[in-house]
Amino acid sequence: MNDKQFEHIFALMEASFPTSERRSYAGQKELLADPHYRLITETNSNNQVIAFMAVWEFPSFRFIEHIAVDPNTRGSGIGGKIMASYIEESSKPILLEVEYPDTDIAERRIGFYERLGFRLNPFDYVQPPLQEGETYLPLIIMSYPQILSEEEFAHRKEILYTNVYRVTELPCQ
Repeated sequence: MNDKQFEHIFALMEASFPTSERRSYAGQKELLADPHYRLITETNSNNQVIAFMAVWEFPSFRFIEHIAVDPNTRGSGIGGKIMASYIEESSKPILLEVEYPDTDIAERRIGFYERLGFRLNPFDYVQPPLQEGETYLPLIIMSYPQILSEEEFAHRKEILYTNVYRVTELPCQ
């Protein structure tokens, strides 16, 4: 990935996610060196990034941290296409985080993932802060292709907290 592509991906990330749901520029760029982290991009005919997925790949599961589509291209099906392709190539369960369904946009987002085969898990979960000064964010874990057992959930949450969020003490919930 060249610097120009990363700049565009980060700009798209800033436009698509509030500060509490993304890292700083330096923090995001640092992830590129992590062997578990990968950026998947979709480009247009001018080789400009029009959508991306930021994913983490672990031995027992995959985790989609971010997916975003350029505002000028939203509604064209690109987000679903990227997700469907990622699901199809995976032989492992896939997790992602969503907001509680207390807004129309959150309900639509959950519906989008449910149509792809993801399921809401009933366990308490919070996203650790991604930037200094932010707080824990209550979210819900969705999983594909099925709901996790409590033991699977606890094990995968520990991997996420340790590797993705790099927290040493798990929050009490």
